Amino acid sequence: MQQELSGEDPQQTATGVPPMIPAFGRVVSRNRLFAAIFVLAALLRLATVLGYRPAWVYWFDSFTYLNSAIELTPEKSWQPGGYPILLWLLRPLRSVAAVVVFQHALGLAIGVLVYLLLRRRGAPAWVATLAAVPQLCDASFFRLEHAVLSDTLFMFLMVAGVVTLLWRDEVTFRRGVCVGLLLGGAAIVRTIALPTVLVAVLWLVVRGAGWRPVLAAFIGAAVPLSAHGAWYAHHHGSFSLTGSGSGVLLWARTMTFADCDVIRPPAEEASLCPNGVTKDAASEYVWDPNSAINLFRGDEDTRDSLARSFAIRAILAQPLDYLHAVARDTSIAFAWTPIAHPKRTTPAYGFAKGVWPVPDNPLLEKIQQRYDPRVGVLRSVDPYAQLIVWYQYVGYLHGPLKLLIVLLGFAAVWRRPRTAVLPWLTGMFLLVGPVAVLDFDHRYVLPAIPLLSLAAGALAARR
Repeated sequence: MQQELSGEDPQQTATGVPPMIPAFGRVVSRNRLFAAIFVLAALLRLATVLGYRPAWVYWFDSFTYLNSAIELTPEKSWQPGGYPILLWLLRPLRSVAAVVVFQHALGLAIGVLVYLLLRRRGAPAWVATLAAVPQLCDASFFRLEHAVLSDTLFMFLMVAGVVTLLWRDEVTFRRGVCVGLLLGGAAIVRTIALPTVLVAVLWLVVRGAGWRPVLAAFIGAAVPLSAHGAWYAHHHGSFSLTGSGSGVLLWARTMTFADCDVIRPPAEEASLCPNGVTKDAASEYVWDPNSAINLFRGDEDTRDSLARSFAIRAILAQPLDYLHAVARDTSIAFAWTPIAHPKRTTPAYGFAKGVWPVPDNPLLEKIQQRYDPRVGVLRSVDPYAQLIVWYQYVGYLHGPLKLLIVLLGFAAVWRRPRTAVLPWLTGMFLLVGPVAVLDFDHRYVLPAIPLLSLAAGALAARR
């Protein structure tokens, strides 16, 4: 098994692209432990599909994505248009159930990629299998995959990009382009991925890969980024990934520590100082009608620009307070009992039994007519739903185990840097980055898990 995964492959040498599909076939046929875990993960996802029909469709995010797919127009918000392109491609099926089935398949593929790379790098089969288990078997991933949300596509592109880059020590021009395409594609799904392109390029430079792979990665990333920017400019008049709103998010982050006596903002930003409204999470300041940002009088672009300026000013004036807020909120991920943040949310164990109608909204009828008539009500169906409700309490990666994965990955950075550095740095960025620019969310922890697990598994790799 190890010889087949690590030896030279004529197809790979010719094309520069790792032959992962043939490798997967060998894995399933030769490794009974991983095959059993994979089959279990597939059956649990099937039970999720049968137990919750048709899919989770959330107001506001899901409806925004679906509307963008129907109109094939990027939204003028902080959400880029990559995920709506996938929804548009699947639109002929007229089924959000088909969308989530596809996403469940991507979830399985992520686990396979983690396993394959670790085996190729010489990790024992049981270690590689263990590293893939969180992605394959944690019920939190089932729920995310079963929602019309961008996260699963984002995770797949990120993991596929990292695995493609690490598949062989020598990075060819063609493989560099593939890596750039994947990571650039992830950036047009969620903008938090944009700096990871630079992380990958820096990794190539430090490795001494030469200028050709570095140039190739930039070229590959430029294709989706430029295409999205041109698409956005065609509809909204400016070359961008997103519209206004990112400044407001960063402003909300600072509301947990900002002291205007220290910041001393100029007069035009003074109205954005804390106004006495106190929330239990930074993200809540975005939505509270009485928060300073929502009492601001002016157009959205001006508001966003001033909010960004205020936030940067606050971070520079109070850097230690900012770092403390980010560290404090990130640590929520490592609690044994999931902590609700904000308190009104359900932090974990989100599967239940019942009927959940979508709140009436101006897009509901349009989406029913032009995408899927079944959107509007989510129903649980026994016995499948009961199985998943029970399983979620067993199949959950508790916080201390997440911390252990982080620490094992950090140890692997020093012992197996060629394999561990890139996934660990990328995973840590995906873990901390969302907290640094807005707030902690249990949902945003999940994209970091497969990459950090990959880094942790590298501790047992031979190279």
